[in-house]
Amino acid sequence: MFSNRPAVNGDRPDYARREEDAPVSTIEAIGGISGDVYQIRDRVQRKLLAETEGQINLEQQAQMRTLIENLFNQVLAEENLLYTRSNRAQLLDWVVADILGYGPLEPLLADPSITEVMANGPKNVYIERYGLIEKTNVTFENDSHLMRIIDRIVSPLGRRVDESSPMVDARLPSGYRVNATIPPLSLDGPLLTIRKFATTPYTAQDLIANGTLSPNLVSFIKACVEARVNLVISGGTGTGKTTLLNVVSAFIPNRERILTIEDTAELQMKQEHVGRLEKRPPNVEGKGEVTIRQLVINALRMRPDRIIVGEARGGEALDMLQAMNTGHDGSMTTIHSNSPRDTLRRIETMVLMAGMELPLKAIREQVASAIELIVHMNRMRDGTRKVTQVSEVQGLEGDAIVMQDIFVYEQTAFQNGRVIGQLKSTGLRPKFSEKFAMNNIEIPPNIFETSTVVA
Repeated sequence: MFSNRPAVNGDRPDYARREEDAPVSTIEAIGGISGDVYQIRDRVQRKLLAETEGQINLEQQAQMRTLIENLFNQVLAEENLLYTRSNRAQLLDWVVADILGYGPLEPLLADPSITEVMANGPKNVYIERYGLIEKTNVTFENDSHLMRIIDRIVSPLGRRVDESSPMVDARLPSGYRVNATIPPLSLDGPLLTIRKFATTPYTAQDLIANGTLSPNLVSFIKACVEARVNLVISGGTGTGKTTLLNVVSAFIPNRERILTIEDTAELQMKQEHVGRLEKRPPNVEGKGEVTIRQLVINALRMRPDRIIVGEARGGEALDMLQAMNTGHDGSMTTIHSNSPRDTLRRIETMVLMAGMELPLKAIREQVASAIELIVHMNRMRDGTRKVTQVSEVQGLEGDAIVMQDIFVYEQTAFQNGRVIGQLKSTGLRPKFSEKFAMNNIEIPPNIFETSTVVA
């Protein structure tokens, strides 16, 4: 998710770091509150279990909070513990969150400026804010405390995590993506990662405002989508590929039937005629798994105009290529890679993972005829996300796939912690630009001139 964008409707962070964006503190660090908060929580929890006969209803949040507050007041009175009004309120919120919610993570998840939460064991909790990673003062009591919160996150999703199934990847009702890995796979305690997404989808104007795109580049990409150019968005982890895919897919005409296929549903399509598919992990017995590849094959039988695969990682790349080559022009996907050229190598490798004994030249023929445009993204050293390369796949010459850069980012300086640069045209016009004329699609007339600054 992008984090270098301006605030819109109050739910999106400003790029500029604000004074109030100080690291979120754990409850023990709040002045006036002793380190005995865990004992207070434990006593409240024991009373709550006795009061409810062990049946804590997490769906009745208001009623449960009222009950917890009453029991909390009882515990403080019994222990003769005195706090200021503000500290008492903070401690109550912490106890409620720990019993009913996500414990110490609650303030992190509530902070709109934070886009990712990463717990490396109970004592090392990190966040991503404005594209940069920083350590917080938030801690868990111990491994068991963190495991309890992980279990509370994944159990309502019908998932489990234990020694027999020590990894879980799932989507929360809020749309956030959660990944948990526990011992024996993780050596220093449980690992938890939660990626947050904006409640209001990003738009092209948002990405123009934060410098990720420019009006000229938006016009070009929009023209490519309308002309049904097969498109791949590439980049490393956390570069904003899914966010850009969301923005790009919004240019698809509303009359078309779209099928989305994802590991974990993240795309927020605006069109009416959309079918959303999500892979299914195996059950406790190791059965019932439905893979991305199976979903892609099934999607071809559902009369789609376009297929959008959230991320291609394995053998489904072969089926995606075949879909692009068999009348599903304008399909899209994202791929982890370091450059447009590396993207093609990754696709070749993924096709081989499909288990079919195909010669390398045949694979490259498929790739060269299916993929037309690669939009590559990078996360810069200042935390901003930018499109740094837009490359056309021209075809196959001999055994090599021929590519040409249409736009390339040039960094000119690094000042005051900010990357300064521009995405410029190389002066080359893509071969598929004839599709623009055929479909009466207009783009800025000078966009392919070498003097043109695209972003």
